[in-house]
Amino acid sequence: MTIDVLLTGFEPFAGAAGNESWAAVSRAAPRLRQRGARVAEVELPVEFGRAGDLLEQAVREHRPQLVIALGLAAGRSAITPERVALNVRDARIPDNAGASPVDEPVVEGGPVGYFTGLPIKAMVSALDAERIPGSVSQTAGTYVCNDVFYRLQHLLASDEALAGIRGGFVHVPSADVVDAATAAEALVAMVDAAQGTVVDLARSGGAEH
Repeated sequence: MTIDVLLTGFEPFAGAAGNESWAAVSRAAPRLRQRGARVAEVELPVEFGRAGDLLEQAVREHRPQLVIALGLAAGRSAITPERVALNVRDARIPDNAGASPVDEPVVEGGPVGYFTGLPIKAMVSALDAERIPGSVSQTAGTYVCNDVFYRLQHLLASDEALAGIRGGFVHVPSADVVDAATAAEALVAMVDAAQGTVVDLARSGGAEH
């Protein structure tokens, strides 16, 4: 079944009761459906490899026009669309299956990295318009969030049957920085921006370090 948007978030990890990424997805998806969008959402496990497998399965099943995967970045002060996915696994803490890879590739023999397929600067501009803190992030880290981001971009770049699908990754901060309702509002705004933008905005989004 072809749909408009596939949204993913993560289950809780590191002993937390919930995960802000899934809270945003579960609140945003019904709002998008109310406006007539065909939306699927998937809660991914915080597990290297398995999370990417399930995302790939969902992309192949639903054939969405747009994929936005979300993850939690505690410690950040804004919602951050990610620019680059890196082909490396380097875990600071074990994943939910107990795996702690160090300096391993996400995809053996794959490119060093992939740029996002999302108009990340237009998405940040949409957040600005809603007075929601947002900025471009240059890296999604080396934990399971990056694992999923890289697997998504590799899938879309390497499978001609999925040509035309655009996808990428967004980090949300902890709920004390951006609450669940605001994060859901932000996700809806970013979906709108991604669907309505063919060529990304030429605005500054760089970082000095």
